[in-house]
Amino acid sequence: MPAEKTARRIRITVSYDGTNFHGWQVQPGQATIQSELQRAFYALSKTPILVQGSGRTDSGVHAIAQAAAFTTTSSIPCENLLRAMNHLLPGAIRVTRVEEVAPEFHARHDAVSKLYEYRIFRDEICSPFERPYVHHHAYPLDDQKMIAAAPLFEGEHDFSAFAAFDERYDSNYSKVRTIFSSTLVREGPRLIYRVRGSGFLKYMVRNLVGTLIEVGKGNLEMTELQKLLSGGSRADCGATVPPCGLFLVEVTYK
Repeated sequence: MPAEKTARRIRITVSYDGTNFHGWQVQPGQATIQSELQRAFYALSKTPILVQGSGRTDSGVHAIAQAAAFTTTSSIPCENLLRAMNHLLPGAIRVTRVEEVAPEFHARHDAVSKLYEYRIFRDEICSPFERPYVHHHAYPLDDQKMIAAAPLFEGEHDFSAFAAFDERYDSNYSKVRTIFSSTLVREGPRLIYRVRGSGFLKYMVRNLVGTLIEVGKGNLEMTELQKLLSGGSRADCGATVPPCGLFLVEVTYK
Protein backbone atom coordinates (compact mmCIF):
# COMPACT_ATOMS: atom_id res chain seq x y z
CA MET A 1 0.00 0.00 0.00
CA PRO A 2 1.27 3.54 -0.74
CA ALA A 3 2.37 5.57 2.29
CA GLU A 4 -0.24 7.94 3.64
CA LYS A 5 0.52 11.54 2.71
CA THR A 6 1.19 13.97 5.56
CA ALA A 7 -1.13 16.93 5.86
CA ARG A 8 0.50 20.36 5.93
CA ARG A 9 -0.95 23.67 7.11
CA ILE A 10 0.04 26.51 4.79
CA ARG A 11 -0.31 30.22 5.50
CA ILE A 12 -0.27 32.65 2.59
CA THR A 13 -0.20 36.42 2.35
CA VAL A 14 -2.27 37.79 -0.52
CA SER A 15 -2.38 41.19 -2.19
CA TYR A 16 -5.25 42.06 -4.52
CA ASP A 17 -7.04 44.76 -6.44
CA GLY A 18 -10.66 44.13 -5.48
CA THR A 19 -12.21 46.34 -8.17
CA ASN A 20 -13.57 43.53 -10.34
CA PHE A 21 -14.20 40.96 -7.60
CA HIS A 22 -17.29 40.35 -5.49
CA GLY A 23 -15.33 40.33 -2.26
CA TRP A 24 -13.39 37.57 -0.57
CA GLN A 25 -15.92 34.80 0.02
CA VAL A 26 -16.97 32.23 -2.59
CA GLN A 27 -20.28 33.13 -4.23
CA PRO A 28 -21.99 31.05 -6.94
CA GLY A 29 -21.40 32.48 -10.39
CA GLN A 30 -19.24 35.37 -9.12
CA ALA A 31 -15.51 36.04 -9.27
CA THR A 32 -14.13 36.22 -5.72
CA ILE A 33 -10.66 36.16 -4.20
CA GLN A 34 -11.24 32.91 -2.30
CA SER A 35 -12.59 31.11 -5.37
CA GLU A 36 -9.64 32.23 -7.52
CA LEU A 37 -7.11 31.01 -4.94
CA GLN A 38 -8.85 27.65 -4.64
CA ARG A 39 -9.12 27.31 -8.43
CA ALA A 40 -5.41 28.06 -8.89
CA PHE A 41 -4.34 25.53 -6.30
CA TYR A 42 -6.58 22.84 -7.77
CA ALA A 43 -5.14 23.47 -11.23
CA LEU A 44 -1.70 23.04 -9.73
CA SER A 45 -2.19 19.99 -7.48
CA LYS A 46 -5.49 18.42 -8.65
CA THR A 47 -6.60 18.37 -5.00
CA PRO A 48 -9.36 20.63 -3.59
CA ILE A 49 -8.65 22.92 -0.64
CA LEU A 50 -10.58 25.37 1.53
CA VAL A 51 -8.73 28.68 1.82
CA GLN A 52 -9.75 30.36 5.08
CA GLY A 53 -9.06 34.09 5.23
CA SER A 54 -8.44 36.28 8.26
CA GLY A 55 -11.76 37.92 7.43
CA ARG A 56 -14.14 38.68 4.57
CA THR A 57 -13.41 41.80 2.56
CA ASP A 58 -16.43 43.18 0.71
CA SER A 59 -16.98 43.63 -2.99
CA GLY A 60 -14.58 46.24 -4.39
CA VAL A 61 -12.31 46.35 -1.32
CA HIS A 62 -8.56 45.92 -1.82
CA ALA A 63 -5.85 44.23 0.24
CA ILE A 64 -2.14 44.90 0.60
CA ALA A 65 -1.60 41.94 2.90
CA GLN A 66 -4.56 39.66 3.52
CA ALA A 67 -3.71 36.52 5.51
CA ALA A 68 -5.18 33.11 4.72
CA ALA A 69 -4.47 29.44 5.39
CA PHE A 70 -5.34 26.00 4.07
CA THR A 71 -4.50 22.35 4.71
CA THR A 72 -3.10 20.16 1.97
CA THR A 73 -1.35 16.84 1.47
CA SER A 74 0.60 18.26 -1.47
CA SER A 75 4.37 18.09 -1.02
CA ILE A 76 5.09 21.09 -3.26
CA PRO A 77 7.76 23.25 -1.51
CA CYS A 78 6.59 26.68 -0.36
CA GLU A 79 8.87 28.60 -2.73
CA ASN A 80 7.60 26.58 -5.72
CA LEU A 81 4.01 27.00 -4.56
CA LEU A 82 4.48 30.78 -4.49
CA ARG A 83 5.71 30.92 -8.09
CA ALA A 84 3.20 28.41 -9.43
CA MET A 85 0.12 30.02 -7.86
CA ASN A 86 1.07 33.46 -9.17
CA HIS A 87 1.48 31.94 -12.62
CA LEU A 88 -2.08 30.59 -12.45
CA LEU A 89 -3.80 33.52 -10.73
CA PRO A 90 -5.21 36.57 -12.55
CA GLY A 91 -2.91 39.60 -12.50
CA ALA A 92 -5.12 41.42 -9.98
CA ILE A 93 -4.26 38.82 -7.29
CA ARG A 94 -0.76 38.06 -6.08
CA VAL A 95 0.46 35.71 -3.37
CA THR A 96 3.39 37.50 -1.75
CA ARG A 97 4.37 34.95 0.87
CA VAL A 98 3.92 31.21 1.51
CA GLU A 99 4.98 29.48 4.73
CA GLU A 100 4.27 26.24 6.57
CA VAL A 101 2.71 26.74 10.02
CA ALA A 102 1.46 24.64 12.93
CA PRO A 103 -1.48 22.31 12.09
CA GLU A 104 -3.79 24.14 14.48
CA PHE A 105 -3.17 27.61 13.00
CA HIS A 106 -6.37 29.50 12.11
CA ALA A 107 -6.14 32.66 10.01
CA ARG A 108 -9.14 34.34 11.63
CA HIS A 109 -9.24 33.03 15.20
CA ASP A 110 -5.50 33.50 15.80
CA ALA A 111 -5.38 37.07 14.50
CA VAL A 112 -4.50 39.64 17.17
CA SER A 113 -5.30 42.74 15.14
CA LYS A 114 -6.07 44.06 11.67
CA LEU A 115 -5.05 47.37 10.15
CA TYR A 116 -7.25 49.06 7.56
CA GLU A 117 -6.61 52.22 5.56
CA TYR A 118 -9.16 54.41 3.80
CA ARG A 119 -8.12 57.01 1.23
CA ILE A 120 -10.12 60.16 0.45
CA PHE A 121 -8.97 62.29 -2.49
CA ARG A 122 -9.68 65.98 -1.88
CA ASP A 123 -8.62 67.84 -5.03
CA GLU A 124 -11.19 68.87 -7.62
CA ILE A 125 -9.72 66.67 -10.35
CA CYS A 126 -8.87 63.04 -9.63
CA SER A 127 -6.68 61.16 -12.07
CA PRO A 128 -8.46 58.25 -13.79
CA PHE A 129 -5.46 56.12 -12.77
CA GLU A 130 -6.06 56.85 -9.09
CA ARG A 131 -9.84 56.95 -9.06
CA PRO A 132 -10.32 53.14 -8.56
CA TYR A 133 -8.34 53.34 -5.30
CA VAL A 134 -9.74 56.44 -3.55
CA HIS A 135 -13.05 58.01 -2.58
CA HIS A 136 -13.11 61.25 -4.54
CA HIS A 137 -14.69 63.90 -2.31
CA ALA A 138 -13.92 67.41 -3.57
CA TYR A 139 -16.57 69.20 -1.53
CA PRO A 140 -15.74 71.44 1.48
CA LEU A 141 -14.66 69.65 4.68
CA ASP A 142 -13.06 70.83 7.89
CA ASP A 143 -10.05 68.52 7.89
CA GLN A 144 -8.92 69.61 11.34
CA LYS A 145 -12.23 68.69 12.96
CA MET A 146 -12.05 65.26 11.32
CA ILE A 147 -8.46 64.76 12.46
CA ALA A 148 -9.44 65.69 16.02
CA ALA A 149 -12.47 63.36 15.98
CA ALA A 150 -10.72 60.23 14.68
CA PRO A 151 -9.11 59.20 18.03
CA LEU A 152 -12.56 59.16 19.70
CA PHE A 153 -13.08 55.70 18.19
CA GLU A 154 -10.15 54.27 20.18
CA GLY A 155 -10.87 51.92 23.07
CA GLU A 156 -13.59 49.33 23.70
CA HIS A 157 -17.02 50.42 22.48
CA ASP A 158 -20.33 49.06 21.29
CA PHE A 159 -20.13 49.74 17.54
CA SER A 160 -23.74 48.74 16.78
CA ALA A 161 -24.38 52.14 15.18
CA PHE A 162 -21.55 51.54 12.72
CA ALA A 163 -22.52 48.02 11.61
CA ALA A 164 -24.51 47.10 8.52
CA PHE A 165 -27.10 44.35 8.66
CA ASP A 166 -25.63 40.87 8.57
CA GLU A 167 -27.54 37.60 8.93
CA ARG A 168 -24.88 36.44 11.41
CA TYR A 169 -25.84 39.19 13.85
CA ASP A 170 -28.61 37.71 15.98
CA SER A 171 -29.88 39.21 19.25
CA ASN A 172 -27.06 37.59 21.22
CA TYR A 173 -24.25 38.72 18.91
CA SER A 174 -21.92 41.19 20.61
CA LYS A 175 -20.94 44.25 18.58
CA VAL A 176 -18.38 45.38 21.13
CA ARG A 177 -14.96 45.79 19.56
CA THR A 178 -11.62 47.21 20.66
CA ILE A 179 -9.91 49.83 18.52
CA PHE A 180 -6.19 50.13 19.31
CA SER A 181 -5.50 53.16 17.12
CA SER A 182 -7.59 55.49 14.95
CA THR A 183 -5.90 58.35 13.09
CA LEU A 184 -6.61 60.65 10.19
CA VAL A 185 -3.80 62.52 8.45
CA ARG A 186 -3.52 64.82 5.44
CA GLU A 187 -0.97 63.64 2.88
CA GLY A 188 -0.95 66.02 -0.08
CA PRO A 189 -4.36 65.89 -1.78
CA ARG A 190 -5.40 62.83 0.26
CA LEU A 191 -6.93 62.29 3.66
CA ILE A 192 -5.71 58.94 4.95
CA TYR A 193 -7.66 57.22 7.72
CA ARG A 194 -5.90 54.32 9.46
CA VAL A 195 -7.59 52.13 12.04
CA ARG A 196 -6.23 49.10 13.87
CA GLY A 197 -8.57 46.92 15.88
CA SER A 198 -9.22 43.49 17.33
CA GLY A 199 -11.94 42.91 14.75
CA PHE A 200 -14.47 44.76 12.62
CA LEU A 201 -18.18 44.49 11.88
CA LYS A 202 -19.69 44.51 8.40
CA TYR A 203 -19.03 47.90 6.70
CA MET A 204 -17.72 49.21 10.03
CA VAL A 205 -14.62 50.98 8.69
CA ARG A 206 -16.56 52.54 5.82
CA ASN A 207 -19.21 53.75 8.27
CA LEU A 208 -16.57 55.21 10.58
CA VAL A 209 -15.18 57.18 7.65
CA GLY A 210 -18.65 58.29 6.55
CA THR A 211 -19.27 59.56 10.06
CA LEU A 212 -15.97 61.47 10.11
CA ILE A 213 -17.06 63.13 6.86
CA GLU A 214 -20.26 64.27 8.60
CA VAL A 215 -18.04 65.82 11.30
CA GLY A 216 -16.06 67.56 8.55
CA LYS A 217 -19.27 68.91 7.01
CA GLY A 218 -20.34 70.34 10.37
CA ASN A 219 -23.36 68.04 10.62
CA LEU A 220 -22.12 66.10 13.66
CA GLU A 221 -20.53 67.42 16.84
CA MET A 222 -17.97 65.62 19.01
CA THR A 223 -20.51 65.05 21.78
CA GLU A 224 -22.94 63.44 19.34
CA LEU A 225 -20.17 61.21 18.01
CA GLN A 226 -19.33 60.04 21.53
CA LYS A 227 -22.98 59.08 22.12
CA LEU A 228 -22.90 56.87 19.03
CA LEU A 229 -20.16 54.82 20.68
CA SER A 230 -22.58 53.65 23.36
CA GLY A 231 -24.71 51.60 20.98
CA GLY A 232 -26.44 54.44 19.15
CA SER A 233 -28.59 54.24 16.02
CA ARG A 234 -27.23 53.52 12.56
CA ALA A 235 -29.49 56.28 11.25
CA ASP A 236 -27.49 58.87 13.20
CA CYS A 237 -24.16 57.94 11.56
CA GLY A 238 -22.76 59.06 8.25
CA ALA A 239 -23.42 57.29 4.96
CA THR A 240 -21.38 54.22 4.04
CA VAL A 241 -18.50 55.45 1.86
CA PRO A 242 -17.62 53.53 -1.35
CA PRO A 243 -15.48 50.37 -1.08
CA CYS A 244 -12.86 51.53 -3.61
CA GLY A 245 -10.95 53.61 -1.03
CA LEU A 246 -10.57 50.78 1.50
CA PHE A 247 -7.47 48.62 1.91
CA LEU A 248 -6.72 45.79 4.33
CA VAL A 249 -3.10 46.68 5.12
CA GLU A 250 -1.96 44.13 7.69
CA VAL A 251 -3.04 41.19 9.85
CA THR A 252 -0.94 40.54 12.93
CA TYR A 253 -0.53 37.33 14.94
CA LYS A 254 1.11 36.49 18.24
